[in-house]
Amino acid sequence: MSAKFSKAYLLAGTVLMSAVAAPAFAQEDAQSASIASGEFTGGENTGGAIVVTGSRIQRKDLTSTSPVAVVQAEEFELSGAVNVEQVINTLPQVLPGVTGFSNNPGNGAVTLNLRNLGSTRTLVLVNGRRWMFYDTNQVVDLNTIPQFLISGVDVVTGGASAVYGSDAVAGVVNFRLREVDGIEMGATYSLTERGDGARYSANVAVGSDFADNRGNVTLFANYTRRKPVFQGARDFSKTAAGDGCIVPGSTNPATEIGTPFPSGITVSTCASRGGEVGFVPQGSATGPIGTITLGTSSFIFNPTGGGVRPFQDPADLYNFAPANYLQLPQERYLIGAYGGYEITDGIEFYSELSYVNNRVAQELAPTPTGVTANLQIASPFFDAATRTRLQQQDAAESNVATRGDGYATTPVQYRFLSAGARNQEATRQAFRVLGGFRGAITPAINYDLFYSYARTSNTQIQRGNVSRSRYINALQTSFSSTGALQCMDASARAAGCVPINVFGSGLADPAAVRYVQVNSTNLEQSDLQNIVASISGSLFNLGLGADDVGFAFGGEYRKMSSRYIPDTFLASGDVLGFNAGQPTGGAYDVKEAFAELRVPVIEDNVIHSLSLNGAARYSDYSLAAVGGNWTYTGGVDFAPIRDIRFRAQYARAVRAPNVQDLFGGQSTGFPAATDPCSDRGSAATRTQTLRDLCIANGVPAANVFTRAVQPNSQIQGFFGGNPNVRQETSDTYTAGVVFSPTFIPRLNITADYFDIKVEDTIGTRYGGLATALSLCFNTVQNLASPICQPFIGKRGATGALGETAGGQNPIFIQDNVGFLETSGVDVQVDYNLPVGPGRVSFFYLGTYLDKYRSTPIAVLPERENIGEGTFGLPKYRHTSRLTYSQGPVQVSGRWRFEGKTQDGRINNVFNGLTRIGTDPALLPKPYLGAISYFDLSFGADVNENLSFTAGVNNLLDKQPPVLGAAAEQANTLPSYYDVLGRDFFVSAKLKF
Repeated sequence: MSAKFSKAYLLAGTVLMSAVAAPAFAQEDAQSASIASGEFTGGENTGGAIVVTGSRIQRKDLTSTSPVAVVQAEEFELSGAVNVEQVINTLPQVLPGVTGFSNNPGNGAVTLNLRNLGSTRTLVLVNGRRWMFYDTNQVVDLNTIPQFLISGVDVVTGGASAVYGSDAVAGVVNFRLREVDGIEMGATYSLTERGDGARYSANVAVGSDFADNRGNVTLFANYTRRKPVFQGARDFSKTAAGDGCIVPGSTNPATEIGTPFPSGITVSTCASRGGEVGFVPQGSATGPIGTITLGTSSFIFNPTGGGVRPFQDPADLYNFAPANYLQLPQERYLIGAYGGYEITDGIEFYSELSYVNNRVAQELAPTPTGVTANLQIASPFFDAATRTRLQQQDAAESNVATRGDGYATTPVQYRFLSAGARNQEATRQAFRVLGGFRGAITPAINYDLFYSYARTSNTQIQRGNVSRSRYINALQTSFSSTGALQCMDASARAAGCVPINVFGSGLADPAAVRYVQVNSTNLEQSDLQNIVASISGSLFNLGLGADDVGFAFGGEYRKMSSRYIPDTFLASGDVLGFNAGQPTGGAYDVKEAFAELRVPVIEDNVIHSLSLNGAARYSDYSLAAVGGNWTYTGGVDFAPIRDIRFRAQYARAVRAPNVQDLFGGQSTGFPAATDPCSDRGSAATRTQTLRDLCIANGVPAANVFTRAVQPNSQIQGFFGGNPNVRQETSDTYTAGVVFSPTFIPRLNITADYFDIKVEDTIGTRYGGLATALSLCFNTVQNLASPICQPFIGKRGATGALGETAGGQNPIFIQDNVGFLETSGVDVQVDYNLPVGPGRVSFFYLGTYLDKYRSTPIAVLPERENIGEGTFGLPKYRHTSRLTYSQGPVQVSGRWRFEGKTQDGRINNVFNGLTRIGTDPALLPKPYLGAISYFDLSFGADVNENLSFTAGVNNLLDKQPPVLGAAAEQANTLPSYYDVLGRDFFVSAKLKF
């Protein structure tokens, strides 16, 4: 390296020493890489010791009693990844959380969901330390992690709260960043076979030692751009689909499964019993524009306006799919630095700095509006035939005061195509700064002290919202003294109200559209402060050939705070288009003391090795409902001979409630639910007892068991936090074997069993709106019961919950309500051997799921194997890679396998507390077959400075299954299945 280059980095390092630093990492040999991974903690006195993820004790080997799956940096390169999620979400232990394909629902972030226990129960670390979170749920956005600097990723199964504190319930995922020596520049470009969805990323990193190798510094920057793909660009998603399996008009209660359409029937589309069937396409992207409900029937307006005709299923349904994103657009700027400087012997200062600006947009179809309004019968918007129908509606009104007044009170549905699509642009700016000191107290004892501060600020700009009150004002008209049509309400007229004609296609006055349309800006800010001080080292030796007894102890302080500031318009609840919400704000802290002990008992003395380990942590939360609690773990590692090793561990972990759980402001949600008082519930439950209960709850007798009680498949509710929520607790048992036969060099096989139980899971009280409705009206059938209280006084004039005139939304808050349990076996294999002039390497990581059980409320039966949408998790998943390398060239293939699964409704439909299940023959797609994705890549080192990688993912262009009403979005599970199709990439890296 030139003197000029060294001086430049000496200057850069000196300037950055107040803000940046990093550890170095040990090289892992092939024999150990599949067993665990380690961080080289740096400093002269470590003697080459490492720290395995899941422990704070330095050691000379990579053994761990915790199951640890390791993803090497090459996996990111060979898959053409520009974001962390593209590799992490392919691991069989991970069920994708929110991803770049999560449009609705979605929030622009990318989250990690280990073991399908939830993103809030997965602890994400970078270099062994907590990373910044982005929202009131205190979840990490993987977009903030620099993928191109990753040296490896360690996935630790099960509770690790004794070592790392709260949230490590499902496990820990540690992203290890590498040092850079010199200058590295790289770029990646990806494009689908269909010529869309372009993704490109460019990055640069520079690093060097300085001050006679007493310091080092790495600086980096990245720019990433991802272009959108709309659902209309793929055959499987271009038409929104519903499903059903009964003959129109059927009254057979056993077959009431599928999508009920506005006319009140369910359309038959089953081509065969028990499986592969077609789905009902939903209309077109241009209609219907407006519908009204007269009596118990739905009518749509002619496109030219004025007249109505009965709603026709399914041709009149609006096809919202083409206007929705399949792949979300993204633009990200990421910069940072890390480094360290040895001030004097035994004192090293280190620091890290990271900043990210990430912008992700979501796009939805134009706002669907559903309100109840008093329509003026004499309005010029209606023809004579329609006026006659409205007069009949007016004459039949139950309210005597308004009966025959020339106005018909009726639900009105309208799709605001004239206002354009709804879109939300989320801009996330985040920074994290860390500084610390570490070094050796004695040759055998080290210390480490650091402080980190992170802040994430989110700005959400929403366009396409509609004001509910303004919309109703514009619908309710009268004639002025001159005979002109005007808004009925004088104050609304003064505010610019213009009558709106939604009773046809493109008839709304632009001035009326501008009056009802409202944009909004919402703000969110999250902060994390973390102080950790620890002392670790070795104590003594038991004299049986093993390493010294190791220990670590210390203290930690964390303060978490978040706040969500919705636009005044959203906070008012006067919104159609996006969900309303009240402000959220709160903070809490925790003081902790922890200790860890590792006892190597024997090595190469009678047996090959035996070691024990244990850890404990006491946490004192500022939250009265949580207070103080203990977490702890204990494990054993036993190798009777060198070739085989057994390991087992037990861990107690906790998840403390987050700011959203505790202080979440009341927000509006629209969960899918069935009101037993409507005609959507099973006919078998429509007893006289239920009828009397519905009437007592406020449903008009004439409307019981009719569509008027529930006009939509979703029911609006209010949801919020609860400051009295307690912590969740979990127990994890793991047991495994590591086989590294000396007679087959370079072969490593691990198999680990895991069993995780989480109790007192935090969720919506009474299991949420849908569960509470079923329990109250079908099981408890007592309005005095606490489970019925959310529905007392919440029904409107027609008996509907929430949205109708006079109705109020049921309120549900957070509580400790249920439990989760999962178990299974992970298997990992890696092997490499010389073949001719080159070398072949093989890697395999698979998971067999033994069970996954959950319940949203403890009094209910367990739900078995619930995954994404209505479908369960596959029993078996794996990812494997086979690579041949010769000199500077390598060819690599990857096989991603997703096992078969089935619709969760087969085993998880209940009548109250009784499991009744569902006949698979009644479901449009009861089973999903196994699916395989094959990827191919080619890499070449042109010279010692320049290398290229190119490849294709989803080589066979495997398309995702179409799931109809059981889909999460886009007619399928877009975060789980590959939705882009055959996808090409090319990347280049330059080093000097």
